[in-house]
Amino acid sequence: MRDKYDVIIVGGGVAGLYAALNFDSNVNVLVAAKRELSLCNSSLAQGGVAAVLDTETDSFECHYKDTMVAGGYENRPEAVKVLVEEGPSDVRKMIELGARFDKSGDQLNMTLEGGHSRRRIVHYKDATGQELMRVLIEAVRQKENIEIVENAFVCFLDETQGGFYATILKDGVFSVVAAPYVILATGGIGRVYKYTTNSKIATGDGVALAYELGAKIKNLHYVQFHPTAFAEPGRERFLISEAVRGEGAVLLNSDKERFMHRYDEREELAPRDVVSKAIILESRRTGNERFYLDITFRNPEYIKKRFPTIYAHCLNEGVDITKQPIPVFPCQHYLMGGIDVDLNARTRVDRLYAVGECSHTGVHGKNRLASNSLLEALVFGRRAAQDIMIRARSDGNLAGSPPVRDYDGAPLPVGTRTTVREIMQRAYFVLPDLDAAERGLVQVSEIENRLKRYKFAITVDYCEAKNLATVAGIILREVVHH
Repeated sequence: MRDKYDVIIVGGGVAGLYAALNFDSNVNVLVAAKRELSLCNSSLAQGGVAAVLDTETDSFECHYKDTMVAGGYENRPEAVKVLVEEGPSDVRKMIELGARFDKSGDQLNMTLEGGHSRRRIVHYKDATGQELMRVLIEAVRQKENIEIVENAFVCFLDETQGGFYATILKDGVFSVVAAPYVILATGGIGRVYKYTTNSKIATGDGVALAYELGAKIKNLHYVQFHPTAFAEPGRERFLISEAVRGEGAVLLNSDKERFMHRYDEREELAPRDVVSKAIILESRRTGNERFYLDITFRNPEYIKKRFPTIYAHCLNEGVDITKQPIPVFPCQHYLMGGIDVDLNARTRVDRLYAVGECSHTGVHGKNRLASNSLLEALVFGRRAAQDIMIRARSDGNLAGSPPVRDYDGAPLPVGTRTTVREIMQRAYFVLPDLDAAERGLVQVSEIENRLKRYKFAITVDYCEAKNLATVAGIILREVVHH
């Protein structure tokens, strides 16, 4: 790493890499990826990318309306307009770069998912995020102006006149690098919950960094719980894509009976928040948390070809989805709120940008429409890069000196993160428990204050625990005071 760059991008998922790719070759960019590039929420995205690529069978107005309906009309209309109108060109750019979306002959296969009124979702089997990451990693590695540093954790972000200093921990060594502009692309907050579909690195780092700098954090309690995660023991839950229901799969209760008609006329194709709440209400009605997703009526070969990842994983867990229903239950999946930004991904902190899941563009409202997440990452990642290039790339040297810190201290108390996760799971899972949220807020605030006030050794574990406590505190304050 050098001492100074034109732009530092914190995070190496689709939003961060696509932003990097949109800078001119004379802009020096550092991408600091927390772990190896393949480990991020983007890589886990199964469903696809929603975009109006055929205006004869679909329209911007239709995609706009579906997005607004799913978001409970709490979306930012102007942001949704940008998303649906500019998104198709970014999807085409991904195709130009080599994304292998599924086709029949020369025609793209477009699938349907919950909340969509048209088939507009392009996909690569059931591993679309992984495919986009493959393409972007390949493209970014060819750019001489982009330096990628993996296993590089940004512990601190300090504002100075004319830019920022980022303290990066890599291989046990601390480095301080500077840049006039920083883009946060750190992904989600899933690890604040006991059960999540998110990767292990989703600890809300960008939200916490922005919060410390005084950025506005908006609607962090707008957390999406995916209705169909594989109901397996352990913390990491495997996602059963929305697209499975889009291809006709039905939900069954513990008696193996369909039940969605009791809760919504759209049945299995209702938006995620509706389906998740229906499962919780049905579990209370029946006194049983066993639920299933059944696609056994489809041709076995079709299922294996369309959903190879899901098929293989379920088979590994002892479930042949061509013959048996899949055990499912809701779990934390996505964050709609986050670091509040404008249409160019600017935060209220000068020169600080946020893109992807850590940002709050307002496109999702209270509930994200399926397959709009990768689209948001592309559209607003590009807009951030374009906006920075329009502004002065650099105003000369940054004023002030790099921060000096003592990184030694006491070890992190064992079980800190586990405690935060258990609090969140009790207080705010699908349907909030206000009493538990109030009690939890007191506990989380004590943990957060202890971690920030006392002198602990600066490690990745410590920083993640502090970030999770910060995020949990913000969410519970919003829940209690909403």
